[in-house]
Amino acid sequence: MGRIIAIDYGRKRVGIAVTDELQIIANGLTTVASNEIMSFLTKYIANESVSCIVVGKPMQMNYTESESEKYIKPFLKSLLKSFPDIPVVRVDERFTSKMAYKTIKQTGIHKKKSEKKELVDMISATIILQTYMETINN
Repeated sequence: MGRIIAIDYGRKRVGIAVTDELQIIANGLTTVASNEIMSFLTKYIANESVSCIVVGKPMQMNYTESESEKYIKPFLKSLLKSFPDIPVVRVDERFTSKMAYKTIKQTGIHKKKSEKKELVDMISATIILQTYMETINN
């Protein structure tokens, strides 16, 4: 059984979370610049067994695609082309940023504004991954 990796794709940064090899626990991994994500994934997947990639799907409240989906689609094409043997799953990511900010506030973490944005992206990816894990376990 390989890890599940989750991605919160943004125009500037990408939050990344992964499970353990038994797919029990979701953990934030890192945040990378959007233009470095494919290089990061190539190295990561070369060193770790990955059985699934979960990518957040930004949706409007009426369940239509968000404007930012147009930036994610080219990334998805690259992902499918580069890793054709790894399934890619989409998960609704509405409210993940708000939940991430709330989590940071509740934990009392004090960081510079730029560091906080990176942390929000990583926590958002973790929430996306946790949502996916709950879906497959129910």
